[in-house]
Amino acid sequence: MSQQQRSDTVSIDAIPVDIDTTQSAEVDPADVPDKIESITRGLAGEQPPTNPIVVLKAARWWYLHGKGGTDPAFQWAIEWARHLATDTPSDVERFDEFLEYLVSVGFADDRHELR
Repeated sequence: MSQQQRSDTVSIDAIPVDIDTTQSAEVDPADVPDKIESITRGLAGEQPPTNPIVVLKAARWWYLHGKGGTDPAFQWAIEWARHLATDTPSDVERFDEFLEYLVSVGFADDRHELR
């Protein structure tokens, strides 16, 4: 059974990828799929996701729709997945950059609202 897709969008794991906005570095919170927003907010919360596959889904979305490899949400998701896989401490400075980034793109008015 084949599903029709527009030529400017594709779907990976039921998470849409908008080809027109890939690596635009301009993220509008309204354009973030609900599942990715939930994972991203979870990564900023007190009890972040513990499944690295889930975390990597968010990393992939932020890589594609944010600033690529320099996107703070992508970098924090990768850092958290590394922490889960190796049980080594995570980089607190990278976490702080991630929270500031979420505020700058409009996920919250203040970084403390995310925790």
